[in-house]
Amino acid sequence: MTLKKLYPFAIAISTIALTILTITTTGLLSVNKTLSSTGSVTAINVGVYSDIACTNELTTLEWGTISPGNSENITIYLKNTGNSQITLSMTRTNWTPVNANGPITLSWDKENADLNPNQETATTLTLSISESIDGITDFSFDVVITGTE
Repeated sequence: MTLKKLYPFAIAISTIALTILTITTTGLLSVNKTLSSTGSVTAINVGVYSDIACTNELTTLEWGTISPGNSENITIYLKNTGNSQITLSMTRTNWTPVNANGPITLSWDKENADLNPNQETATTLTLSISESIDGITDFSFDVVITGTE
């Protein structure tokens, strides 16, 4: 056979081989592991709401599904329902499983912020999942938001 007759055959084989290599490599690089979570919210001396008008009290957080190495934000609304200025703080408790506390973190932008009587404010909670998390597919924890006089 001449090279001219083999050339289309060689191109077809090369194309097929490249396609198989691409599919195989894509499969190896696309590891998809997701985590899901829910949690309860407890408020002490402060109202916690899901809406800007502060009419829908918030008692649970639904984070949905988050992949390792990513984070998810939820905006909630706080209102000082008392008669004195309060200082805000947040704690996280009741981690299930216990070892989720560390590779999974929750932060917010209102730690030690002051809130005057009847004042409302929006806050963003950020849940971050470590890229190296292993062995955890579902988790839960409770969030306690406190307003201290």
